[in-house]
Amino acid sequence: MSIITAARVSRAPLAGLTAIGGFWGGFAAFVPVFKDRAGASDSELGLTLMMSAVGGIAAMALAPALSARLGRAMLPVAGMVLALAALLPLCITSVVSLGLAVLAMGAAISVLDMGANMRISVLEARHGMHLMNLNHAMFSFGFAASALAVSMARRAGVAPEAVFPLLGLVLLGLAALTVEGRGWQGAPPAPEGAAHDGIWAAVLPVAAILFAAFVSENAADAFSALHIERTLGGAAGNGGFGPMMLGLTMGVGRLSGQFAAQRLGEAGLIFWSAAVGVVGAVVTAAAPSALAGIAGVGLLGLGVAVTVPSANSILGRLVRPDQRGYAISRAWMIGFTGFFVGPTLMGRISDLAGLRVSFAMIALVMVTILLSVRVLARQARRAGVQL
Repeated sequence: MSIITAARVSRAPLAGLTAIGGFWGGFAAFVPVFKDRAGASDSELGLTLMMSAVGGIAAMALAPALSARLGRAMLPVAGMVLALAALLPLCITSVVSLGLAVLAMGAAISVLDMGANMRISVLEARHGMHLMNLNHAMFSFGFAASALAVSMARRAGVAPEAVFPLLGLVLLGLAALTVEGRGWQGAPPAPEGAAHDGIWAAVLPVAAILFAAFVSENAADAFSALHIERTLGGAAGNGGFGPMMLGLTMGVGRLSGQFAAQRLGEAGLIFWSAAVGVVGAVVTAAAPSALAGIAGVGLLGLGVAVTVPSANSILGRLVRPDQRGYAISRAWMIGFTGFFVGPTLMGRISDLAGLRVSFAMIALVMVTILLSVRVLARQARRAGVQL
């Protein structure tokens, strides 16, 4: 299977995930600026950033019903809402407005995210192709490209008021690419009398992997720029290279995972990738310079790269076809609480002991993925599913 064929088959969700990456990359690069505008401490920043998870989890609960109602309009509508949400960071003037903006941004992102992941799962089953890692790679490349472009704009002294309206126009263009033609087909209906009770044995191990991945990824998103500029002495604007490197290496890792899963199996791929992430978090915590810190963040990104898409693919194979959307949304609702824990814990630990200790905590979180993937592999063997 070629990358081009996979991209053609999954063009709509691929564009949606690229848009999400572009949104977060632009916002992450400006986090130090919005922190100053809000007058927030590290701890307050962590608490407000967790509001993205509050909005996100609420949106995830509604996503299966929205998808059933909107059908093929789900992704375009969600994409347009995200484009409008690009204007929300310009309203940040206090800690309260920061929290409210992030709450709404999290909801807008999660509707599109869930719609894209549910759509990918349907397309994987229909075409017999692995598509998750490629699509999530485009999220990461979109994140990296946006973080780099916005970081360069910030270094040149360009204000958010000039950057984010332009970002919204780019997102609107990507929303147009999510439109699918009349050949669109949704998930098959459930068998008569069927329920969702039997999904939890598969959902819970996947949710545990997602939780650890989201804790690690979102904490690095939120605090790598501050760590590079403040702890490691990087120049103003250079902190954005942390989120950029995170997105770039996650994109490379996911693109490679499109092929590596055929050799290692998806469970093995998650395991060894997480081991690399542990090393990356340790390097970031112990880095003697900004350059070493950026390299450590890159390894961390490589480590978390395949965990979410590969776990999604595994879950899609462990449940009935009609259960995929519901199972993925519930696993994400549980796992997404990592967005509460990551930034909040990072901020509190940083206030007490500094960001080096905070990144050491991320290494311990990544270790739990090594344990969870073993549980998931045993569950798959009992279900007779080859991973």
